[in-house]
Amino acid sequence: MKRERLDRLRILGVVSGISGWLVILASIQRNPWFVFTEHAFSDLGGPMATDAWLFSNGMILTGFMIVLFGIYLVHASFNKLTTVGAAFLMITGMFLTLIGVFPSGTKPHFIVSVLFFAHSDLSILAWGTGLMGGEQNVFGKIFIGMGLLGPVLTAVIPWPSTAVVEAFGIMIMNVWVALMYMNPHERGA
Repeated sequence: MKRERLDRLRILGVVSGISGWLVILASIQRNPWFVFTEHAFSDLGGPMATDAWLFSNGMILTGFMIVLFGIYLVHASFNKLTTVGAAFLMITGMFLTLIGVFPSGTKPHFIVSVLFFAHSDLSILAWGTGLMGGEQNVFGKIFIGMGLLGPVLTAVIPWPSTAVVEAFGIMIMNVWVALMYMNPHERGA
């Protein structure tokens, strides 16, 4: 792929974050039984959901956009650790796609959901570690903190529901992507 075409994929990080939230909100609107403090977002694609296809297909599309953003990050990476972070992000996108393929109520759903969040944290952590020692040391520390904070807080806080902790994890991803988009550090500047 030519560099100009790859550079167009950069926006997909932001677009995938917006897409994910729009799918979740649209699915909640179609399912008035959904209670944020009692359910998991994946319930919106499960057996009791109205228009479960909306959530499932939305996760597949959003996951595909994350994979494409990961391809951009491989192109933009500047050392082994940022390349590893980009690869973890592509895997993150694949697991989000699998959440759509294996919705709530199917046997593989739990593991693909856990692996989606775990690989997201690994991506942020690896990219942050790759920024250390250079001009982007501050962002490296921020990203390492984000990559560690997510799983630690997920484990120690008694969250009221799976959806609440999922929203927390998604927000960490959203902040990381926004910082990646707004700052030139993805090229090692």
